[in-house]
Amino acid sequence: MSSMEERMELGVAAAPGSSSSGLGVGPVGGVLDAGPGSAGLAGIQEESGVRRDGPGSEADPDAPPKKRMRHQEGEAGKLEERLYSVLCCTVCLDLPKASVYQCTNGHLMCAGCFIHLLADARLKEEQATCPNCRCEISKSLCCRNLAVEKAVSELPSDCSYCLKQFPRSGLERHQTEECQDRCCFFVFGHRVTQCKYKRIGCPWHGPFHELSAHEAECSHPSKTGMELMGILDEMDQSHRRELQLYNSIFSLLCFEKIGFTEVQFRPYRTDDFITRLYYETPRFTVLNQTWVLKARVNDSERNPNLSCKRTLSFQLILKSKVNSALECSFLLLKGPYDDVKIKPVIQHHVFSNDANETEYALLPISDSVECNKLLAAKNINLRLFIFQIQK
Repeated sequence: MSSMEERMELGVAAAPGSSSSGLGVGPVGGVLDAGPGSAGLAGIQEESGVRRDGPGSEADPDAPPKKRMRHQEGEAGKLEERLYSVLCCTVCLDLPKASVYQCTNGHLMCAGCFIHLLADARLKEEQATCPNCRCEISKSLCCRNLAVEKAVSELPSDCSYCLKQFPRSGLERHQTEECQDRCCFFVFGHRVTQCKYKRIGCPWHGPFHELSAHEAECSHPSKTGMELMGILDEMDQSHRRELQLYNSIFSLLCFEKIGFTEVQFRPYRTDDFITRLYYETPRFTVLNQTWVLKARVNDSERNPNLSCKRTLSFQLILKSKVNSALECSFLLLKGPYDDVKIKPVIQHHVFSNDANETEYALLPISDSVECNKLLAAKNINLRLFIFQIQK
């Protein structure tokens, strides 16, 4: 037996439970000054990848040494904070709430910022680029990152009412169904709870846990009939306006001459000194007449890219000649393959050879986010209905 092997055997035999020598043998046979017990052997065990997990626990013999030696370091919150900075959108620096897109170099963008960048590029007549690496981005070049979407959905997030933490994937259910401080509907973007006497005009709204106390003291059930009649009249007026719109649409559907078509707005630029973005459709035929639709951004504002509020206005133009006045009602709706939200509004105009253009009317989209969806697309696809009024 070599001297090296003898020294190794001596160190291993003396160390377990030995307090007399207090010495350990290093990995190269040197003698180390150890503390109480067998600290020298502990050094050998660390080098060889052996870890004591306490009584009754055994390390996995198939695991690699580094995995067996790994210890949990720091708090879980620190890891979550690091993940927030890794998975956040490069534009708004916030965690995505829905779809996540990435450029060709892997930089992440939430759906809202991605669409906004494409819309800005359309308004400025430029190629959209990633704000981080400046590579080109488009709907064909960028793809969704499903792994990041799933990772973000598992990160903890605070409930906005009770301030407890829940995975982001289950936060919405907690806030809408389980949280005792929750609210039940949205007012100006905030979720609130309404009184059950709302139908007779009670305007109260607040957190869910205050609902029972309010309803017990609500004054509306004790109002006189005359007072309630005034409140209900105001509520009826708003309902009448909504019903009038739908009844008007049903009445138009009874007309003899009805035409509809799918229209595609294409982007163009003006030829004047200050270029502006506008949209125009090719000529199309409805009710045996030739028409064109035009649209403009923010009513031809000089720099709509500098504004956060964006709107589209449209105009219907009769291109063919008519022998007599042509009285029509028309409305624009979303196309069958688009997801833009458009509220129906009926427009009316009497077309003639001298008055062949309508005034510009706002496209009834819900907000600027929906407008950005339209601007980000190469073309805007809508459906036009025209109803000819017979005299």
